Parts: sequence; structure tokens; C-alpha cells
Amino acid sequence: MNSMGRRSFLSATAVGIGAGLSAPAIVSCTAANEKKTSDIAQRDKDLPFIGTEETFSTRELMVLNDRLFLEDTGLAEIGPRRIGAMDEAGLNVQILSAHTPGVQNVPGQKGIDFAYRLNRMLVEGPMGIYPRRFEAFATLPLQSPEASADELERAVREDGFLGCLTNGIIGKKFLDHPDFEPVLARAESLDVPIYIHPGLPPDEVFEIYYSNMRPEYQKEFQDQVLSISAYGWHQEVVTQCLRMITSGVFDRHPKLQIIIGHMGEGLPFFYERVVEKMSEVTRKSLDKPFEQYFHDNFWFTTSAFFQDDLLDLLLKYISVDRVMFATDYPFADMKDGTDWFRAVDLPRETKEKIAFRNAEKLFGMKV
Repeated sequence: MNSMGRRSFLSATAVGIGAGLSAPAIVSCTAANEKKTSDIAQRDKDLPFIGTEETFSTRELMVLNDRLFLEDTGLAEIGPRRIGAMDEAGLNVQILSAHTPGVQNVPGQKGIDFAYRLNRMLVEGPMGIYPRRFEAFATLPLQSPEASADELERAVREDGFLGCLTNGIIGKKFLDHPDFEPVLARAESLDVPIYIHPGLPPDEVFEIYYSNMRPEYQKEFQDQVLSISAYGWHQEVVTQCLRMITSGVFDRHPKLQIIIGHMGEGLPFFYERVVEKMSEVTRKSLDKPFEQYFHDNFWFTTSAFFQDDLLDLLLKYISVDRVMFATDYPFADMKDGTDWFRAVDLPRETKEKIAFRNAEKLFGMKV
């Protein structure tokens, strides 16, 4: 049962208990809601999609980051198999990005050369072979910020990249650190966004926060998973975004645009609390009210969080004009994502904005 059907069932059950409805009446309500969901999905079966967080890797990159166990996930397949999955799901375009942490922790010329090689591989490979099906965010050698700014400009101007993607904390620094001013300034001047994807925590953070798992469970990678996809890295992305606001990044770069995924990385849950508390202490230090930066400088995607309630919560605080569709392939199933969104009970115009129109506007592209 999809999330809409499940939510409707729970709602119908609660109403039934309160109103003394019979079991057949509850079943009838559930069936009616499921039919409505099915009808909506059928109505929107022709909905185009742009996937804005879709991951790839290469064997060289997995060797670099000691992630060979990921080979079986489909990360390194950016050819016919991936195109077939896109066609089955009805996903028109994938915007590709390198698997975390990319090359951002590789220092010096080695990192610079690796980033260039990875970006050119996309141009000569999937983007060239399957035009209009694959676009990309540039991978940057962020240990060398000036070179990163230059590579971003080269990738955008020469190869048509749509922006860049970073992966969590960079060494022991966030993007608000003065070292990364060249990257922020160049992205703003090029009018392209930075997608902040989560990354692996530094060793010190891992030891303090996540290393207390029972020894017999270490082989299951429980502590590692807790530190990343289960919880840790979502909180880290929000922390990085709040730091960027409080440190004045967007006062210095008012046109800079930041994208975050996973239905806001938990920010919608904390939104009112964050705005209330941070507004009190930043009123005199920032150019705008604290919450305004979320509406002027941030975009949010649905990657891997195919849940109606979470989308409702995100849209409660963030304009539909700043929400974009993503699947987080191959870590989430593309068809699960598109099937879910086709069945979401929103007006067609709203769904078109999220599915593809907002991405078209932000990236200057067409499905």
C-alpha cells in the first residue's frame, strides 16, 4: 500500500472509532481513498520528470574512497541499464553527481586532475551518448578552492554543467569557511547552484557521536550507517546551511543558490523552532530576517523520501516554486519515486512545478 493509502487508512480508522462507524463503513472509506489515489496517478501518468539527485561512480573513484562494495548497486552503470530503468520509471532526465565524497578530500594537483578527468568522462560518455537524458553537476577538488572555482567555470562554460555538488564537511571545514569564498563567488557570478549533499563525518565526530555500538554488531556496519544515511549526515547538512546563513554568506553573495535533498534533511521538522530562536540572535547582524534566506537562497528536493506527510510538511514552510523532484538513484528505486509522486494528491500545476518546471527554470533547461 502506498503512503497515501496508508495514511488514508489510518485517518479513516480514527474517524470510524470516533464516530462509531462499522467495520464495513471503514473498509468502504479506505477503498474510496485508494480509488482516488489510483485515479490521480492515472490522470498524471504522462507527467514528465527531471531527477535532480542521481548518483554515479567509477571504479577509480570507488578505489580512491574504499567503496568497492558499492559496485553492485549500479553506481558505475551510466549506460543502457540506467536508461532502461529511467524509461520504465518515466524519468526523462537525470542530473548526475559523483558519489560522496567525490574527490573533494584529494589534495593538490592529484585532486585537480581527478576532478577534471571525472567531469570530462561524463561529457564524453553518458552526456554525449545520450543527449538530453543526462545532465550533470561538476565534481570539484575542494582542497584547492581557487582551482575548484576555475574548474566550475570551465565545466559550466565549456561542457554545459548545471552547477556543482559538494559532499558534507570538506576536511574539517564547512562551505562558510573563508577558504571557500572563491567557489561561492564563482558560482554566484556564473548563476549556477551548489548542491550540498551529505558526506562522511570526520573521524573525531565519528568517535564521539557514533562509535559506541556493541562489538558483536560491528560487522553489520551499524555505527557507520547511523553516522550517515540513517541519521547523522542529514543533521550535518542542516547545520552547514544554518552556518552559511548566520555567518553572512548570503549577505556577501545574495544571488547564491543552494540545493539540499532528502525532503529538506529534517529542516521542515525544526523550521519553526530554528526561525524563532535564530531570529532573536541575528536580528542586528544579518541583512534580512533569518527565515527569508530559506526563501531566497535555498531549493529542496524529494530525493529518497517518498512520503506524503513529509512533502506536506515541506510545502507548509517552503514555496512550491522552490521544491524539485529527485529519486536518489541507485540508492532508491526510480519507479517507486515516480509512482509515488504521480499519486500525490496535489493540483496538476503544483505537481508539474515539482516534477520538472522548477528544475527547468533553475537550470535553464528543457525536458
